[in-house]
Amino acid sequence: MDVKAAPNGVATIEDRILRITGYYGYYPGYSSSQKSTSKSSVPRCKPGANCPSSHSGISRQLSPLSVTEDSSAPILELQSRGSSGICGHRVERPNRSGDDGTQTNPENSSQENRMKARCLSCSSVLLKAVWGLLIILSVSSSWVGTTQIVKITYKNFYCPFFMTWFSTNWNIMFFPVYYSGHLATAQVKQSPMKKFRECSRIFGEDGLTLKLFLKRTAPFSILWTLTNYLYLLALKKLTATDVSALFCCNKAFVFLLSWIVLKDRFMGVRIVATIMAITGIVMMAYADNFHADSIIGVAFAVGSASTSALYKVMFKMFLGSANFGEAAHFVSTLGFFNLIFISFTPVILYFTKVEHWSSFAALPWGCLCGMAGMWLVFNILVNVGVVLTYPILISIGTLLSVPGNAAVDLLKQEVIFNVVRLAATIIICIGFLLMLLPEEWDEITLRFINSLKEKKSEEPVEDIAESSVHLRSRSRANGAVSIPLA
Repeated sequence: MDVKAAPNGVATIEDRILRITGYYGYYPGYSSSQKSTSKSSVPRCKPGANCPSSHSGISRQLSPLSVTEDSSAPILELQSRGSSGICGHRVERPNRSGDDGTQTNPENSSQENRMKARCLSCSSVLLKAVWGLLIILSVSSSWVGTTQIVKITYKNFYCPFFMTWFSTNWNIMFFPVYYSGHLATAQVKQSPMKKFRECSRIFGEDGLTLKLFLKRTAPFSILWTLTNYLYLLALKKLTATDVSALFCCNKAFVFLLSWIVLKDRFMGVRIVATIMAITGIVMMAYADNFHADSIIGVAFAVGSASTSALYKVMFKMFLGSANFGEAAHFVSTLGFFNLIFISFTPVILYFTKVEHWSSFAALPWGCLCGMAGMWLVFNILVNVGVVLTYPILISIGTLLSVPGNAAVDLLKQEVIFNVVRLAATIIICIGFLLMLLPEEWDEITLRFINSLKEKKSEEPVEDIAESSVHLRSRSRANGAVSIPLA
């Protein structure tokens, strides 16, 4: 074979490039002018068939693909010379990263991952919604049950502070209930002391010390006791429906205190809700023509809502947010503080004949334990519900206690709803619902309205596009180009 050399004795530039790249099984002199002749001189034959020999040795060639072949499946021809000649064996190469086959696999896997992620998100949202529905019913039922048991207890036993102290002592069982749930659900189980120390970080990095126990627990324990005590006093003067409706005003008080003390964002809709709550309070007092007992009962209920709001704002100010374990630890700590430091108060009230009973055997232990148990269940559900579902559903469950108490009062025929009382209850409930609106509710509403407008504007454009497609298909069918029908 003649190999044209350059004037300097080196092969042509194409030969040098082929030597470097190694394409076409390069040997010196294999230039572009010889590729076509060498390819045409090598016949292709089936494996096992006799082929005429045209070259000696073994060469590996990558045959160029024709236009009609699939470029995603390159073919490597292995040509070997045997006794009968050269036989070409077509062996498929594995797909490279730039080929279509390997590109579709990551796309398919990514689509599958997206579908799985969507399914998981949908299932989690559905699970939260189911838990939310159950917790809404449980929260409202426990609060209604607590209120109605208190009304039943008052028929034979009226000692509101002793009842408050007795039910607050049951908060000690909050952390043991939480730890039992930890043992039942956690994969890595911790000892009670280790879990207790871990949850005590709500008081600071050093945990719960005697100084922090007195400094942080005392004000919250006093506010807790005042909230429950004033609530029980209001139940003596008003019906369960009125007291539960007035207690819902604590949302408005929380907003006002957060705006003043914590410098939270100002929202006009919440100011409107606060005004509605105050209007409902005034109308509730007017429902009985400003009777003395009615005014005192409204004052007790509003005081209970105010102390509850102050408790929540102070908790957010000094302790911040807390998870379920920290909340259980804190509530149990309040129960210990109540048992140790507030036990002298019911003793003083007993000996001063303010809250006196004949003997401990005469106490309605069934009603007292039922009330304390329902109160404990309510507190546990409020804290568990924040973990299992959306916090807004807990507030809705508290609001549903108003119609629940109204239904029970109507069945017991203890309340007669007039127009003013009914209007006051509805206004307070509407104000409560307005308080549940998120801070970005106006932006969310505008986005929703804009998305609806965009969807409506896209519909006529899609109709025009579909009509143009039908016209094009008709013109092609009538012209020289024919469209095969499946």
